[in-house]
Amino acid sequence: MVQRYSSHWVEAQVELTIQDWIACANLPVPTGPVYTSRHQRRREKLYDQHLHTIEREVKRARKPSRRLRSQQRIVAAFPLLAATALDLDHAALDLLTGHFLPTGTQLARWSRAFDPTLSVADTIQACRNAWTACGLQALLDLPIQLTPSILAYSLLYPYSDNYLDHPSLSASQKLHFSERFRRRLCGQHLSADNPREAAVWTMVQFIEDQYPRANYPQVFECLLAIHQAQERSLAQLGSPAQQHELSDSDTLRLSCAKGGASVLADACLLQPWLSAAEAQFAFEWGVLLQLGDDLQDVRDDLARGSDTLFTRAVLAAQPLDNLVLQLLNFSRLVADKMDRLPNGSPSLKHLLRASWRSLLLMALADIQQYLTPRFVATLEPSSPFRFAFLAARNQKLNGSNDVYSVLYDAYLEAGAGDLGNLPPPSRVPRIRTLPPTKISYR
Repeated sequence: MVQRYSSHWVEAQVELTIQDWIACANLPVPTGPVYTSRHQRRREKLYDQHLHTIEREVKRARKPSRRLRSQQRIVAAFPLLAATALDLDHAALDLLTGHFLPTGTQLARWSRAFDPTLSVADTIQACRNAWTACGLQALLDLPIQLTPSILAYSLLYPYSDNYLDHPSLSASQKLHFSERFRRRLCGQHLSADNPREAAVWTMVQFIEDQYPRANYPQVFECLLAIHQAQERSLAQLGSPAQQHELSDSDTLRLSCAKGGASVLADACLLQPWLSAAEAQFAFEWGVLLQLGDDLQDVRDDLARGSDTLFTRAVLAAQPLDNLVLQLLNFSRLVADKMDRLPNGSPSLKHLLRASWRSLLLMALADIQQYLTPRFVATLEPSSPFRFAFLAARNQKLNGSNDVYSVLYDAYLEAGAGDLGNLPPPSRVPRIRTLPPTKISYR
């Protein structure tokens, strides 16, 4: 019997996830790697060596005669930088360089041909979803590759999700786009009113081509679930009066529905017939990523008035210690469920756990003013780097768009431009670029 992902199923899964979240409260710091100050300084030195190599080659790449060689050196150095940050073994590094990074490069090449106006930040956001799909493919015993539907779903983030989140747009503009997008997801063939709709309709068509609606209704139920969650989450960007009407549990439910449905859709686009354990893991992985992003973005969310569990605590003058500890233990719980899945190598699972830990630790380094000094001192030995070092390098890299631009171009231009089994990228009309709300390259 085919599992269907109706709104009732999603609501039931949200409640199960909240039970798991509550169970992670008031637990001690989860066990994991411990780094002495000496080990941290040694790793920081190695990280800076790789970073210096990249920065040096970025400067050299400005000269046309040295561009190709510098790009090749950047492409070789960046995985070593990432491996140092994530503390990866050789097998996990091979997965990163042999599967995850090539998938992101393929998506970026296709995107540039399809829509040259798509920003580096938006493309990296799409790549992050494609990398989540890479992890799911291995855990579902599938070949790691960029499929047409994952390409399409990944690009729906910058084209639709970011549009609906943008503060410069009126509520009526968002509701108009959202209503038409819902009708298209339901199977109605609407003429595109503008270039943005043309791009979104193209992505939906790619999914329909791979998964005919009559044979795979559960795929489109998942897409409608994330769309509904996105619509409901607009309340988190509403006026202070609207946000005041939401309780902490309401905010948690919105975050769980949005994050959980997002990665559930990835899993269903890869394998429409998921087991109960696979569907639950995908959903809770999505919640973990959503809450991790909310922690990472707490400063930006405070500035733009976005309502999350973490902004609520800060505005109530509460340190984030307990929420962070709960999130760390929730990460361990999700990792335990991943370990119980029958597929996926130990190196892959190590890579995924390391990426989740890195997301949280880098966020902590940047938001220390919302934590107590004692809590920071307790968690710092869990990090491969001292928090002061992480905060300084994050600030340096986030303020250096030139490094990311050259790094991005290096991956796109070095080597052959093989697009595999992806549909030809017919160029869309120019899309009006909206002012950025925030840029995160992590």
